[in-house]
Amino acid sequence: MNKNILVVGGGVAGMTAALEAAAAGYPTTIVEKSGTLGGHMAQLHKRTPYRAAPLGTSNSRTADLPQPIDNDVAELIAQVEANDQISVHLNSTLASTDGAPGRFKVEIATESGSTSSAEFGAIVQATGFTPYDANQLPELGYGKSPDVITNLELERLAKQAEGGPIKRPSDGKAVSSVAFVQCAGQRSSEKGKLPYCSGFCCTTSIKQAIYFKDQNPDCETTILFDDLRTPGAAGEDFYRAGQQKMVTFRKATVSGLEGNKVKIRDLILDQDDSLEADLVVLATGMVANSGPDPYAQLAFDEAEEGSEEKETLRKALEVAPPSILNLQYRQGTDLPHLRHGFNDSHFICFPYESRRTGIYAAGPVRRPMDIQQAKDDAMGAAMKAIQAAENAAQGRAAHPRSGDLSFPTFRKEGCTQCKRCTVECPFGAINEDEKGFPVYNEARCRRCGTCMGACPVRVISFENYSVETVNQQIKNCEIPDEFDEKPRILVLACENDAYPALDQAALSGTEITPWARVIPVRCLGSVSLSWITDSMNSGYDGVVLMGCRRDDDYQCHFVRGSAMAAERMSKVGDTLSSLNLEPERVVHYDVAITDIQRAPQLINDMAATIEKIGQSPFKF
Repeated sequence: MNKNILVVGGGVAGMTAALEAAAAGYPTTIVEKSGTLGGHMAQLHKRTPYRAAPLGTSNSRTADLPQPIDNDVAELIAQVEANDQISVHLNSTLASTDGAPGRFKVEIATESGSTSSAEFGAIVQATGFTPYDANQLPELGYGKSPDVITNLELERLAKQAEGGPIKRPSDGKAVSSVAFVQCAGQRSSEKGKLPYCSGFCCTTSIKQAIYFKDQNPDCETTILFDDLRTPGAAGEDFYRAGQQKMVTFRKATVSGLEGNKVKIRDLILDQDDSLEADLVVLATGMVANSGPDPYAQLAFDEAEEGSEEKETLRKALEVAPPSILNLQYRQGTDLPHLRHGFNDSHFICFPYESRRTGIYAAGPVRRPMDIQQAKDDAMGAAMKAIQAAENAAQGRAAHPRSGDLSFPTFRKEGCTQCKRCTVECPFGAINEDEKGFPVYNEARCRRCGTCMGACPVRVISFENYSVETVNQQIKNCEIPDEFDEKPRILVLACENDAYPALDQAALSGTEITPWARVIPVRCLGSVSLSWITDSMNSGYDGVVLMGCRRDDDYQCHFVRGSAMAAERMSKVGDTLSSLNLEPERVVHYDVAITDIQRAPQLINDMAATIEKIGQSPFKF
């Protein structure tokens, strides 16, 4: 067993992941691109508090509320450097990553050009974030006035002041009035701005406003916000601490700057106004420091030559960031993206579980978050990395089929090298050899069976799950003959959502039509089109396919299995037409595990449809 854990990134999340893994007895290596550990946190004057006020703290103006805390990142760095289970490579990047959980082979390259090789059981990517480029905010005066700065630039001014008055950059005068502009370049659908909330800016502005109240006591300090978000245990109490210090919170939007006047729209009074400020601080957000999205390259390769889609994808690839992991996978060089450039993880059931088995994203590269959340995230990712190394040593699958020891194999003499299995595998588990035949990496495989469902010549199977085993279940259902008025409905239900929903419905006494026969499948992505055609040919009157929901608020347990099944099943209509059958005889639904009432109703709806259009002519 390879117990070594690789952590890519030496910021707070990376160091926390390394310390957690080392504390559990797993030797850890940190690879950091820059020359120092600490990341962005090392640039801070102070940090926001992690804890709320003690229980029973009064609401009085003299209550002892959480205050900004001295930056303790140096202690974290010292712990890493003193830990003999942790080795650190500074000024280094990953030149190549190959293999699978339990046997990742990594080439570590240094700035000097030298390289070294090492093997790891699992990988945590904690490459953090890049601050949003405030040069895209000329309407707020950034780049035009030296006294318009970002929240990160204010940290440098506060550190330089060494406890004394904070001075403005233009003339070195002590700041007597400061305005914080929240959501600068964020939560906007305008081009060049971030559509999401970065999750740390409001508490950061409160912290920085308190800097001024402590270091520039007579400073007029105003936070201009549309809505204020203070996540974390200390959030509400920290907001109260700002009020206690007489920080002004004004609900307003900023329309522009004229000299030292900030033009605003007061959202309470519903009127235009302005205020004077020696210094304007823009609460800018974070951009994930991730690699290029591998599926963007695959989409480009598959787009029609000369099409508008291909041109759009080409432009996107031209500005894609450089690779971080340099994975030697058929499916691309880095972790897939979920949204807005953040690396993916299963946001419903398996946090940290990315589509590259054994590689986990942690911290702001996974989603926007503050320091405490990044540390919590790193602890979870470290535990998942340990679990991946342990699973790999025993040949076991990761979630959701934990403990499954089977893996797919294929019959080489029947393979047509069509590459559908390698393209559709959601987890990058299949490479290709020099002749184009699939090469399976069983430790990367999640056992969803999507490759099996994608194979047009049915040569892929598992020891305990194959096209033939399901075919036998379909064939062994009794089909009433043409003289019987009983129809027969086949239900192929995902074992993770639809099947448990039907199970719960049965336990609660909800009845479904007695003409339905339900067969659980690992994932709707594993459904072979041959199951549909064979069942219709053998006399089934209707087929209901039930897979996981795949909207913004839900996710297939195998991430893409349900979506791929939907794409594949869109061709069923042609098959039914060739058989002279009505298209409504085969339906596909997205079902959540909570659809206890809806799932049986969908089957009953099919029974009503069959009653309306009549039984299958293949019975006669």
